Amino acid sequence: MSPSKLDSTDSFGHEEASVSCSKPENGCVDSLSIFHSEKAVEELLQQTPVAGMDEHLIEFSEALRTVAKALRRAAEGKASAQAEAAEWKRRYELERTRNIQMERKVSGNNNCEMLQHWWIRSSLDNAMDMLRIMLPCLFFWEVGKEQNKRIAEARMAEQFSAEKNGDIDCERVKNSDNQSMLQNESNEYSETGCMKHGIWSHEVLRDRESDSNSNADRNKIMRKASFKLSWWCNGENGDQHKHDIVSFERGNITTAERSSKQISLKWESDPQTVLILTKPNSVSVRILCVQMVRWLRERKKLNVYVEPRVKVELVAESSNFSYVQTWKDDSEISHLHMKVDLVITLGGDGTVLWAASMFKGPVPPIVPFSLGSLGFMTPFHSEHFKDCLDSVLRGPISITLRHRLLCRVVRDAAKNEYETEEPFLVLNEVTIDRGISSYLTNLECYCDNSFVTCVQGDGLILSTTSGSTAYSLAAGGSMVHPQVPGILFTPICPHSLSFRPLILPEHVTVRIMVPFNSRSPAWASFDGKDRKLLAAGDALLCSMAPWPVPTACQVDSTNDFLRSIHDGLHWNLRKTQSFDGPRDRDL
Repeated sequence: MSPSKLDSTDSFGHEEASVSCSKPENGCVDSLSIFHSEKAVEELLQQTPVAGMDEHLIEFSEALRTVAKALRRAAEGKASAQAEAAEWKRRYELERTRNIQMERKVSGNNNCEMLQHWWIRSSLDNAMDMLRIMLPCLFFWEVGKEQNKRIAEARMAEQFSAEKNGDIDCERVKNSDNQSMLQNESNEYSETGCMKHGIWSHEVLRDRESDSNSNADRNKIMRKASFKLSWWCNGENGDQHKHDIVSFERGNITTAERSSKQISLKWESDPQTVLILTKPNSVSVRILCVQMVRWLRERKKLNVYVEPRVKVELVAESSNFSYVQTWKDDSEISHLHMKVDLVITLGGDGTVLWAASMFKGPVPPIVPFSLGSLGFMTPFHSEHFKDCLDSVLRGPISITLRHRLLCRVVRDAAKNEYETEEPFLVLNEVTIDRGISSYLTNLECYCDNSFVTCVQGDGLILSTTSGSTAYSLAAGGSMVHPQVPGILFTPICPHSLSFRPLILPEHVTVRIMVPFNSRSPAWASFDGKDRKLLAAGDALLCSMAPWPVPTACQVDSTNDFLRSIHDGLHWNLRKTQSFDGPRDRDL
């Protein structure tokens, strides 16, 4: 062999020794060794080929390329294995939490079984002793009940005779009625709402004016106006007045025709308090607000609530607006739904979103006046506000129940899915995007623990049907009637031509998770505000909230929806085909 070949062979032997990497103890390839090995392979391939290089050296260089590819695949596999291990760890923690809860329930059931066995093992003598104690008590209770019955009959006879003679004691009857009324009121208000993270979990829709400084105000109770919701139909024989009926007769499942879902609101007592919310920095809105507040107070004798900013503007214009009420801090805002019977918005759809965000629980009926640009949710015109409010206050009116999404952020460090941050209620949509990052968003999507897909693109939109004409529509989603209960699943510029939008049922819970192998974090925004960073391992849970937003309709929900997409979007607007021209011949 020639010296040149020997030198080249030796050089390749040294390179081969530098390329070879030792296998770590855990079976995974070290990233540093992969870097050095790939660098060595590149240097080797860039060397000038020696004259007389034979086929063995060419095969050896190809083998080195194969080794470099294998090392690169091993590094990618390691990252994927780490992400999968983290996911299994999270599932293990969830399963462990469920097992602990089940053990607690089982221990409680065991205690009940022990008590039951103890009772069975107790002797007949103990049972007889208990009967000897209970029988006298029951006897005296029956005797007392009979005596009370006789006393009540005697009093009724006395009252009847006194009424017949014209000598009834009106003051005594009045006092007894007042005492019973106050007792009923105290029982009603004993059920108070409890809040967690600012979201109401249980509420009794009654209220009173609470002022602990005066006994007179303590006895003066102001109740909210009550109303009743019912299905609406065109006349008694209308075809729309049908119910959802499922029949299982003789083993066959059949369904009747669906109800129209047109909901009517009828006041059972007159409204007493109105809240007015306005769009800021608008002269026309300010002028209309002054006229409306004066008309509601002087003509309708209603209590008027406004925002603190609006009250300052009203008082600055005239001192006669001192009767207008407002709130001082956020704690009073959380109890507004217990005082307000009706909400009036002066602005566009953004003002309606702001009104809905103020109520973390039940929402009073909203009457939205159109003073914005598009106005998909504002069917009433400000020029005829007196006639509109007269009709609403008199009732009945058609309303649209607009569903909201309840969104919760679960961090990777959380022990279970119940350990969340402050939840958000959205009326339009929640958006998960890549923010300022230049990388694609990588999101894993689950629907009731069933894997849906992995989103790779600019982001994802989870929208309500009311928000179907907003961001979701611009991203390629469908327009959906607001009365349809569902969650719109719309990708934003997906990196796949086959990724089309979905509409999921209302009862599911959607979980959006940022995987550990994601190149960048994601950002979540709720109705266009309150942005939250979602790091690797964090998740966003979205489900249908139990408190819809009732908005008043000018005609009904279907008519208002179709008119809004015709007027606001000019949907399917084109010139009609000319009548003149060629026609099909009669066959």
